[in-house]
Amino acid sequence: MKKIILTGDRPTGRLHVGHYVGSLKRRVELQNSGLYDKIFIMIADAQALTDNADNPEKVRQNIVEVALDYLACGIDPSKSTIFIQSQIPELCEFTTYFMNLVTVSRVQRNPTVKSEIQMRNFETSIPVGFFTYPISQASDITAFRATTVPVGEDQLPMLEQTKEIVNKFNAVYGETLAEPEILLPDNKACLRLPGIDGKAKMSKSLNNCIYLSDSKEEVNAKVMSMFTDPNHLRVEDPGEVENNPVFIYLDAFCKEEHFKKYLTDYKNLQELKEHYQRGGLGDVKVKRFLNNVLQEELEPIRSRRKEYEKNIPEIYRMLQTGCTQARKVASETLADVKRAMKINYFEDEELILEQTKRYESK
Repeated sequence: MKKIILTGDRPTGRLHVGHYVGSLKRRVELQNSGLYDKIFIMIADAQALTDNADNPEKVRQNIVEVALDYLACGIDPSKSTIFIQSQIPELCEFTTYFMNLVTVSRVQRNPTVKSEIQMRNFETSIPVGFFTYPISQASDITAFRATTVPVGEDQLPMLEQTKEIVNKFNAVYGETLAEPEILLPDNKACLRLPGIDGKAKMSKSLNNCIYLSDSKEEVNAKVMSMFTDPNHLRVEDPGEVENNPVFIYLDAFCKEEHFKKYLTDYKNLQELKEHYQRGGLGDVKVKRFLNNVLQEELEPIRSRRKEYEKNIPEIYRMLQTGCTQARKVASETLADVKRAMKINYFEDEELILEQTKRYESK
């Protein structure tokens, strides 16, 4: 069996460092590993419209923003197929068929759906498209025969639902679809970066993100304003590193060589944490160190993005090529699905012959 990756992002804004450590950085590593036969990266505009239907321009404008962030991070169109979800109409047909394999109560129990509904205040007026997007996501994954899906921790329930749909389809119609494996980030700190305000999730809608395209000055200002231990009021006070966003970010980004460059008083992050915990280390010093670490990581991304921004028509040509390639694959998978479901009426010569004989015998 071929090894195939599908992953992607909703184009509701520029991508942030949570996306980067949670999936983007790993995607580039996987792309360049040579271990996968095919990599599909989807800009999930149709999914974004499920809760932005009254503001389609927001989604439309951010297609290119996401594409620029992909390229700036190192996604290579010659190695990975970047495409736009809405341009693959076969995905809608997959979703229609899969809806018959899932109950309303099962979708309601999906933890990701429940938390997203609460975050968007949809409790009393849930758009049907938003409610059923776990089914749409299953369609995306299976249409490209993905065997591996790199995701953040918050997407685990979605992938479990995809597996259920695949198993149900195969049980009813025969072995047709591949069951995907979930690939989480190696670094636990990368599973879910908190917002700079200390909230559990970095989110564009909460305005608590550090974006990959933020200027050097913007990154510095955001880091210096970050929430830390609220009880660490004075330098001499002992501080907590658990659930402290500054240290969570350091866990995600910091390497030992950073100390040799930017904080020679310490050999590694563990020493820094221990000093903070016993008191005598101020937040400003730690934040300055984090700022240096982030700037080193983000500067090459910013520079590449500025180069790509010089030729936007080429970005759209790249996306169009990716859509053509992606649609060909999805169409082939859909043909297999319709054959398994026995709704490929005009190709089913056995059916036509059977019906012919039936009516001839009358």
